[in-house]
Amino acid sequence: MSSTPLRHTALDALHRSLGATMTDFAGWDMPLRYGSERDEHNAVRTRAGLFDLSHMGEITVTGPEAARLLNYALVGNIASVGAGRARYTMICRADGGILDDLIVYRLGETEYMVVANASNAQVVLDALVERSAGFDAEVRDDRDAYALIAVQGPESPGILKSLTDADLDGLKYYAGLPGTVAGVPALIARTGYTGEDGFELFVKPEHAVELWQALTKAGEGVGLVPCGLSCRDTLRLEAGMPLYGHELSTSLTPFDAGLGRVVKFDKDGDFVGRTALEAAAERAASQPPRVLVGLVAEGRRVPRAGYAVVAGGEVIGEVTSGAPSPTLGKPIAMAYVDAAHAAPGTPGVGVDIRGSHEPYEVVALPFYKRQK
Repeated sequence: MSSTPLRHTALDALHRSLGATMTDFAGWDMPLRYGSERDEHNAVRTRAGLFDLSHMGEITVTGPEAARLLNYALVGNIASVGAGRARYTMICRADGGILDDLIVYRLGETEYMVVANASNAQVVLDALVERSAGFDAEVRDDRDAYALIAVQGPESPGILKSLTDADLDGLKYYAGLPGTVAGVPALIARTGYTGEDGFELFVKPEHAVELWQALTKAGEGVGLVPCGLSCRDTLRLEAGMPLYGHELSTSLTPFDAGLGRVVKFDKDGDFVGRTALEAAAERAASQPPRVLVGLVAEGRRVPRAGYAVVAGGEVIGEVTSGAPSPTLGKPIAMAYVDAAHAAPGTPGVGVDIRGSHEPYEVVALPFYKRQK
């Protein structure tokens, strides 16, 4: 057991006043659910949900060579990101293993914000500091400088528009702009992890409570509800979005995870992991390793991470994430399976659930895609 006390977000007392069930997540005391996780999930799909994401790790990189440093430290081409835009990317070890997946925002000419997963924030910070040697750039731990609130779902643009005069219509997916929301200075980003349209609002911790309350009031008439980490997981699973520690790990390269597109070999200069990743790209092209697929249950039993995927009495893969899908009304899973069994509709595939081989249909990811 860790003796380190749990960290609390600026919204901790508010979550408790709402009756949230709290849980330890990556060393943070976070709301798991407020009531029914199914109701919270469905609210995000059909109306809107409000999330506290203040556990995410913000790292600011500034200086004349900030872009060069990030191009060296990360696998993507960060130098090509326009001001006010964001990019999904990864940080890898020298052997190509994934340390974390990240979103990088370009805040200005020489200023970037790297957002890491809570469980990896220290690892990412340490790696960036180490890799910054020799670059005219500063890496700053800004985890305590921000609270992060997300409003997600089809009603989220209307809710936010009622509280800001920022140009939300002009704000593209994976972009961010500074603005004022309910009188609070914020970085307004059109990003999210639910498969729905939505926004993530980076604000000072001392403004978090008033912003949450203003969003709650603005969303009252359209069915906005507070949402915990539990429905965040089922939402991202339906949307086929990877979760570090499940679909991504240091034992996998981006090519193993089917995300080789984030690796940009054509950018200027060397980057950490380039040689190993070039070899991984060649392997994936000639003899793909296991492939990440979707599985939909024919029965009612729910698969969990670590369960074996089977066919013809042989183990052909492993479940990485599994849960009941409120939108599909069936249990679903993501799993890495041998390439020979990865095609949608492959017959005879099942999941070993406590010794019983339950039938599953192989499908292409994502399970759910919102109507534009």
